[in-house]
Amino acid sequence: MTTYQAYGTETTGSQVVSDFSDQVKGKIVVITGVSPKSLGQMLATNIARHQPERIIFASRTSSKLDTVASEVKKSSPNVKVDTVILDLSSQASIRKAAEHISKLVDQIDILINNAAVVDSELRHTEEGIEMQFGVGHIGHFLFTNLLMPLLESSARSSKGATRIINVSSKGHHIGPVRFHDYNFEGKEVPEEEQPGDARLKQVPGYNVWVAYGQTKSANILFSLALNDRFGAKGICSYAMHPGAIQTDLSRSLSPQDAAFLERIVDGSWITLDQGTSTILVAALDPALSKPQESIYLSDCQFADAEPYARDLDIANRLWTLSEKLTSPRQHL
Repeated sequence: MTTYQAYGTETTGSQVVSDFSDQVKGKIVVITGVSPKSLGQMLATNIARHQPERIIFASRTSSKLDTVASEVKKSSPNVKVDTVILDLSSQASIRKAAEHISKLVDQIDILINNAAVVDSELRHTEEGIEMQFGVGHIGHFLFTNLLMPLLESSARSSKGATRIINVSSKGHHIGPVRFHDYNFEGKEVPEEEQPGDARLKQVPGYNVWVAYGQTKSANILFSLALNDRFGAKGICSYAMHPGAIQTDLSRSLSPQDAAFLERIVDGSWITLDQGTSTILVAALDPALSKPQESIYLSDCQFADAEPYARDLDIANRLWTLSEKLTSPRQHL
């Protein structure tokens, strides 16, 4: 159970971070997916107002990172802000970014894996992995594990305050991880890995929403596996649905796919500030320092994920696949 049961859809991140300001002060925070007018920028702005020791922005475009850093420094001039180039579609870039961060700090208290892509066309990472899965899960899997020594350093003294936050979505309801064809190569997919919507089962080849559902299910499973492996060391991981937020994330959608999204959301968009609230509850609420029955949140409270996204056996299977896909010797 969270500390504030009154929190809900309309709760803002600025309110959450104010209520838990003592959980921010003196902390070292890393956020991926930071760009102007994005969820990442709003997260950074809200956190910076409450005296963290340092915030590290990790994202792909230097000019966008600099813009956000400049804005954050204007509103919170006493906070140390660092920017690190991180292209999650390149494992070489991920390794370089993790090395850079390891030279900047000797511990990380909160890691927010916020970056994502959504694309109507089938694209691939440098390693040949389907782009949504490769960036949204595999890239964060490698990045998180490379930073694990810094997270473990924090956990030795944080008593459950060390958090790894994976931004998922209600989109995980679309379908599970497609172990038999995660790369959309036209391989046969068994019934248990098919999307729940019969219309999507009939779509040949790549479909943006099936790929999206797979990635968002993977985000939740990643948190489940992290807790199983590192919970005893004092590291807690949570995944959540931040809400329907109008950002630049949908820029690569076709008009048809963008119209589909509009129909699904049906006007229930929330603000960027409201979109950070559930993420910040997961990252800061001291009640979440203790083991919970669920690791998935929506509208600032615990919610039920699909069975295939809360099965430890499936989470371990995904971990094994993720290790294979991030091995330096692996070539697709």
